[in-house]
Amino acid sequence: MAKGEGAESGSAAGLLPTGILQAGERPAQMKKEPKKKQQLSICNKLCYAVGGAPYQVTGCALGFFLQIYLLDVAQVNPFPASIILFVGRAWDAFTDPLVGFCISKSSWTRLGRLMPWIIFSTPLAIITYFLIWFVPDFPQGQELWYLLFYCLFETLVTCFHVPYSALTMFISTEQSERDSATAYRMTVEVLGTVLGTAIQGQIVGQANAPCLQYLNGSAVASESANRTYSTSSIRETQNAYLLAAGVIASIYVICAVILTLGVREQREPYETQQAEPMSFFRGLRQVMSHGPYIKLIAGFLFTSLAFMLVEGNFALFCTYTLGFRNEFQNLLLAIMLSATFTIPIWQWFLTRFGKKTAVYVGISSAVPFLILVALLESNLIVTYVVAIAAGISVAAAFLLPWSMLPDVIDDFHLKQPHSHGTEPIFFSFYVFFTKFASGVSLGISTLSLDFAGYKTRGCSQPASVKFTLNMLVTMAPIVLILLGLLLFKLYPIDEEKRRQNKKALQALRDEASSSGYSDTDSTELASIL
Repeated sequence: MAKGEGAESGSAAGLLPTGILQAGERPAQMKKEPKKKQQLSICNKLCYAVGGAPYQVTGCALGFFLQIYLLDVAQVNPFPASIILFVGRAWDAFTDPLVGFCISKSSWTRLGRLMPWIIFSTPLAIITYFLIWFVPDFPQGQELWYLLFYCLFETLVTCFHVPYSALTMFISTEQSERDSATAYRMTVEVLGTVLGTAIQGQIVGQANAPCLQYLNGSAVASESANRTYSTSSIRETQNAYLLAAGVIASIYVICAVILTLGVREQREPYETQQAEPMSFFRGLRQVMSHGPYIKLIAGFLFTSLAFMLVEGNFALFCTYTLGFRNEFQNLLLAIMLSATFTIPIWQWFLTRFGKKTAVYVGISSAVPFLILVALLESNLIVTYVVAIAAGISVAAAFLLPWSMLPDVIDDFHLKQPHSHGTEPIFFSFYVFFTKFASGVSLGISTLSLDFAGYKTRGCSQPASVKFTLNMLVTMAPIVLILLGLLLFKLYPIDEEKRRQNKKALQALRDEASSSGYSDTDSTELASIL
């Protein structure tokens, strides 16, 4: 390996004009003192990875349970519930580029450029998260309550997640180290979804309010519960949601503290040569004109939308279409545990066979299981088997977007060597497109249930509602996955391209780190590479 590295340094030096080489015999100096690779310790990777848990724990609880909470616990009508879900997700999507813009204008501090955002947003985020799960006493204006605190929480969690996502590019300059840290992160994030599912599902599942039978258009309590018991049981369910929110908020704080204490931002060597950061809108134009980025987010837009449709409607699908009212939280847990254990397998797979191959194999593996769920009759054992198998595809959907995005940013840096500070734009707009699509999907799916005749807290639903849920959880995601895989055919960064970019970037970093280099020298080197 040492021989190969020396050859690469020599070839990079051979490309330089003689005018650059004469000042101080820099290539010879580099040869005597080769730059050491930046190795991240396991502790550093774990502390970085733990920072991904808050977003996933809260996002999982909201994604899987907010719809059924609004409809059956807060007893919000389906139409205003669809407005809350859509506007909340759309606002969440809008705040991503807004926060990315603000971060790009932030200056470096002793804590870094990204860490202050994470630290100061945390306490406000946990307060607003808790209030989402609180049922106010006033019946009028409940919709505004949930809309307000949902939008506030999404804004604050964006102030945490966008800088955290961009932190991937600042924990190490080594591509392999970033990939390894991303695998740690994805494993912890899937564990976060397991925690979110287990905490929210198991606590809430112990306090299910009795369902209502609808006779001639009016609701009556089921025979197993009189009116007094029904009222007290609803209160118990509301308290269970608050208890789960308190536990999840505590996990949020602990993870934020570990991230802050265990991770240190690092600046790129050639970034310090920039006299002045690029303007946000100029950076945005350059990012949006970068072909590999557009193709990557287009592909993952459809595949992410597929999994979000399943996530948003899974609780209702299990409760009413499959008839497993008291089992859906356990099915969610099976999916997430399966995903957790298969994340390391996918990390090995993508390093062995390449990331594009992992995309095709991993995400397409969900299709046969979705078809199986759509065609088979309700059977609990078969459903558990399908849930465990589906978790394998969920793991790939978690890992691959965040593993491939740094490759796109590296490719961008080679083509635009002095366009620095654009990392938050890359990450924030990727999240923007997926969140906006998620808001559209949740709004449309809840409206579809309203048009199909959804009955709040009903013991059963009309056949039209069951059919709608079946389409939302099976056939629509299948179509979206196939469209996304077709778009991935256009993605140009394969393993060979990644290796070429890695060598060129390393040469650029080595030359930029050597003493006495001017901006003109660095510009000439970048253009040659």
